[in-house]
Amino acid sequence: MPKKDETIIQQSVPAEVPAAPAVPPVPPAPPAPAVSQPAPLTPSEERNWAMFAHMSVLINLVTGLLGALAALIIYLVYRDRSRYVAYHAWQSFIVQLICWGGVGLIITAIWAITGMLSLAIIGLLCIPFACVLTPIVLCLPLVNVVAGVWGGIQTSQGKDFKYWLVGDWVRGTLTGE
Repeated sequence: MPKKDETIIQQSVPAEVPAAPAVPPVPPAPPAPAVSQPAPLTPSEERNWAMFAHMSVLINLVTGLLGALAALIIYLVYRDRSRYVAYHAWQSFIVQLICWGGVGLIITAIWAITGMLSLAIIGLLCIPFACVLTPIVLCLPLVNVVAGVWGGIQTSQGKDFKYWLVGDWVRGTLTGE
């Protein structure tokens, strides 16, 4: 004879659980479209784009700083397709920022300090110094134009070119060394 607790448990459990309605199997998801990697550049294309990156410094003669933007765009477009182009475009971008943007900041700082010191009379002695220093600092972008054109010529011939101090640093950042 079953105990009272067992009877209650047996009465509360239905004898047969109704089967769930049949669910059609879910078809497998279609395979994701293959993302094709861009084709690597030919050696001729690599030389041309590296040359364009260096020659973008000539744009600065007309616009001021848009040559650096052109070098940056070349870097962003071709960094996955050619390490050669990426290296030359990135170093051209960095050098142009330093030579063109940095010169503007330096000249602004020279004349701002001279102007503030002029209020205390000592700045009047700084004016000749600022007048001599400004043309010297303004030579840096012209040196950059010559170096950029030389870099464009070198890379168009398939030779490696690096800017002084910047070239090794850029190579290290791109290769992770």
